[in-house]
Amino acid sequence: MEPRRRSYQGVTRWLDYQAFYPPGLRCDLDNAPTEEWWRWRGTDIHLDRLAAPEAPTKVVLLHGAGGYGRMLAPYARLLARESPVEVLAPDLIGYGLTSAGNRPVSYQEWIDCVTDLVAAEQARDGRPVFLFGASIGGMLAYSVAAGGNLAGLVVTCLLDPREVTVRMRMTRLPVMGRAGPSMLGRLRGLDALPIPMRWVANMAAMSNDPDLNALVRADPSGGGNRVTLRFLRTFLSWAPPVEPDRFTACPVLMTHPAADRWTPVELSRPFFDRIAAPKQLVLLEQAGHLPVEEPGLTQLGRAVGDFLR
Repeated sequence: MEPRRRSYQGVTRWLDYQAFYPPGLRCDLDNAPTEEWWRWRGTDIHLDRLAAPEAPTKVVLLHGAGGYGRMLAPYARLLARESPVEVLAPDLIGYGLTSAGNRPVSYQEWIDCVTDLVAAEQARDGRPVFLFGASIGGMLAYSVAAGGNLAGLVVTCLLDPREVTVRMRMTRLPVMGRAGPSMLGRLRGLDALPIPMRWVANMAAMSNDPDLNALVRADPSGGGNRVTLRFLRTFLSWAPPVEPDRFTACPVLMTHPAADRWTPVELSRPFFDRIAAPKQLVLLEQAGHLPVEEPGLTQLGRAVGDFLR
């Protein structure tokens, strides 16, 4: 008999995030996105879907290292408020309700999984798909978009882990960023070792609200999660499949929080400025890395809504 799958009706830590958003964007057990499961290479991927069958387009929301699909539910509602769109948010492997099992997951598996999810959604009804990547989900979305077949790419930041200054800001201690790739390369034999994400990433700067940061760090589905050394090693040694100078696959919108204390816009600009495709940068006023502040939150919805239209 197939084991009973977990649900966000029972795993309810995500409800604690709702107080940080305006009332119109909050979700509860009665108005949350619909939960689905999608089988991919032997793994059950949890999906949140804010269905809109009459909408002309879809957006797939991709979380970063401290999040998961249900954590992004207020942003799904924000996008749906600004434009007729169906929104899908997966729990990437090892996060949220999507279990990695007993195997060490690589960053490339995240890319492959999202690539196949986009293809499945396109085959489902033929509607154009946009990708929206938050935090390190931005480069994940870029990697998928480089393969083509997307209507557009939205990111909050574009963090290139090949750059030592980027790695030093992403990690909790600068020495981790400086020595990370070479050190982890020598520890391949320990690839399966699980490491608390809060040991590695600077979760104290996830937002500009200390209470929200504490919630993220303690959430076992997100910032309180553990990832294997293999995931860290393959992410920190990753190189884009297409350099930005040759990226022409689709238009790009970067909605970067202007008050991001973790990864300021200066870290993303070198990569973004090199992108050859039509592109636009919108700075979200007074918003931190996880944007919950006004007017940045409203600016985010409007910028993405205009981009989709």
